[in-house]
Parts: sequence; structure tokens; C-alpha cells
Amino acid sequence: MLIRELVEEYEAKTLSPYSMLSVKSKGRKKDEEPCPIRTIFQRDRDRIIHSRAFRELKYKTQVFLLPQIESIRTRLTHTIEVSQIARTIARALRLNEDLTEAIALGHDLGHPPFGHTGESALNEVSTIEFDHSEQSLRIVDVLEKDGLGLNLTYETRDGILNHSLGEDCLLSCDYSKGPNTLEGMVVLFSDKIAYINHDIQDAEEAGLITIDMFPSYEIRLLGRRSSERINKLVNAVVGESLNKDYIGMDKEFLEAVSNIRSYLYENVYLHPKIRQEAEKAKRVIMELYSYYLKNPDKIKKKFFFLENKSVERPVCDYIAGLSDMEALSEYSQIFLPKPWKEGE
Repeated sequence: MLIRELVEEYEAKTLSPYSMLSVKSKGRKKDEEPCPIRTIFQRDRDRIIHSRAFRELKYKTQVFLLPQIESIRTRLTHTIEVSQIARTIARALRLNEDLTEAIALGHDLGHPPFGHTGESALNEVSTIEFDHSEQSLRIVDVLEKDGLGLNLTYETRDGILNHSLGEDCLLSCDYSKGPNTLEGMVVLFSDKIAYINHDIQDAEEAGLITIDMFPSYEIRLLGRRSSERINKLVNAVVGESLNKDYIGMDKEFLEAVSNIRSYLYENVYLHPKIRQEAEKAKRVIMELYSYYLKNPDKIKKKFFFLENKSVERPVCDYIAGLSDMEALSEYSQIFLPKPWKEGE
């Protein structure tokens, strides 16, 4: 037997009846010869890791723009933390760890420069409804490999597209708009566990807040240290989901996470220091958009995929693919005066 077949056989014998087996995948848009060693979901994971968009996450904002404190998270370190948490939960629940990891590593590929600020700017200036989840899917379907895409499986693509649900849906256990696999739901919860905890830690290191400023009940329940909070929340998911056909979280902990997020939103995400810099970043994105809309010939050809007559789509694709530093560099080259040098 091929190594891949041995792995698939092992999955069938050991994974939960609610897991997504590699051999049960709906497959890819374009059929491919199977790998003799890796399962179909392992190949998805590897393609994402080796993609250009994944590498660019290291220079994209999570919450703090262009952080000079090296320990503060970027979009890449956030993605790695989501992957670690998701794999822990998937293994505990005997779900497909490879599919879970692939979704986790690809879930934020579509974030533009400056995080949600950049997303908001593109939505404000463009008639296209820009959503980072949809852009993540567009990257793996179209933009990677000079327009060929990564040709990922249906299950990985579904998890990437549907990795986010609103607080109301989670609190009411309405998962109808969530991923179609339990592995995708694991990533959805892991994303929230990761960013709630690292945003607390990053805000502390940035000097914006202290742990004693948070709601006391929630901190007593979840813990004062990041590792303690993550451990409790992972256990809250595993305990609620073990041997069941859905992924959930203990309601007391879920409500605590929602309250902590509300506190972060009001006291960190909308903090005057962050908002001040976010407004500058927003202006950078909006002016770059207007420039490239008028000068589409300046867009690198590998991003220029006109699926219709509108030029807005490739402009959004191009800007979303820039890192924070690339966006600032292009803005400087286009809009700021250059000093005259001798001999020019």
C-alpha cells in the first residue's frame, strides 16, 4: 500500500465518526493525481504554507500598526497561534487535524494592509463589498500562482470562507452560516480564543491597559495569564463538544469571551492612540485605491485579472496583497515629494 493509503486507513480506524475523513473529501475543482505520501488535506496545508500570501502575513497588522515592540503580534503570528489551538482541540475530539490545520493557516490570507482598518477603507472607497474571508478564498482560488490558484479541496475552501460568525450567532448557537465541517468550526472558535487572549496581552505590553482594568468576574473565570485563559477556553470547547456532532463552548465561558471582546472593542480597538494612527492608515489605502483606479496600467500584471469590465476588482486585489510597509512605500513614491539630488 502507498503511505497515503496507510494514513487514510488509520484515519478511518481512529478518527471520530463526526470527522471529515480524507477519502470522503468532495475533492478539488480540478482533479489531480493523488500524492503517494500525503493525504488530500495535507497537500492543502503545504500549498498554503508555501504560498506568497502566507509569507506576506508577517508584515501585516493584527491590531497595532507597524509595531516596534517585537513581541506584539502580526497577522502571521496570530495565524500560527490559531493553528496551534485548533490542532489541540481537533486532536482531543479525534477530528481531522490536517484539515483543521489547513483551514487555520489559510483563514486570514485575504486581510489587506493595516488589518480591519484596511478592510474598512476598501469598503468605503470601492463599490465592491470587500470582505477578508471572501478575499482569502479568492487568493487560494485565483490569485496565487499567477492566476492558477492553489486548487484546494472543497472542505478547506469552505472553512476559509466561513471562519467567522457574529457574537449573536455564537451566543444563540446558530451555526447555520458557519463551516460545513466540524474541523472548520474548530478553527472558528480557535480564532476567537487566540485573538481575545493575545489582544489582551498585546494591549498590556503596549501600555494601553492592565489586566486589573478588565471586568473582574470574567478575569476570575478565565484567568489572569494568557496560558491559563487559553487552557480554560480550550477545555470549555472540548468539554462541550466531545462525542457530539457539533462544536460549541460552555455557555458561561462563551458569554465571558463575548464580554471581554466588548471591553477590548471599547477600550483598545477604539483607543484614541490606535484610532489616530488607523485614520492615517485608512487615508493611505483610500488614496492608493483612487490612484490605481485612474492608473490601472501601474498595477503589476500578475494581479491584473479582469473577469469582467470593472477595473475595481484588480485594484482591490492588488492593494489587499500589499504588506503594511509596501503600502506605505508605494504611497510615499506616488504622493510625497522626493528630494532633488545632484546630477538628476
